[in-house]
Amino acid sequence: MFLHEEQITCPFCWEIITLLVDPSESQTYTEDCSVCCQPILVNTDIQGDHITVRVAQEDLGF
Repeated sequence: MFLHEEQITCPFCWEIITLLVDPSESQTYTEDCSVCCQPILVNTDIQGDHITVRVAQEDLGF
C-alpha cells in the first residue's frame, strides 16, 4: 500500500503541514498538527485517482 502526501493548512496555527493519506478509501479521522499539536479533523474523498482533502478544527466539525 502506498500513502499519498497531501499538504494542508492547519486550521489552528495556519502553518502548512504534510499529511499522509491512504488513497484506497475515503475516510474521516483526527490527526494532531505536527506544529501546534491541536486536533485536526481530516476528511478524505477518493474518486478514482482524484483525492480531495478537507480539514477543520475538531471541535467545530465540517
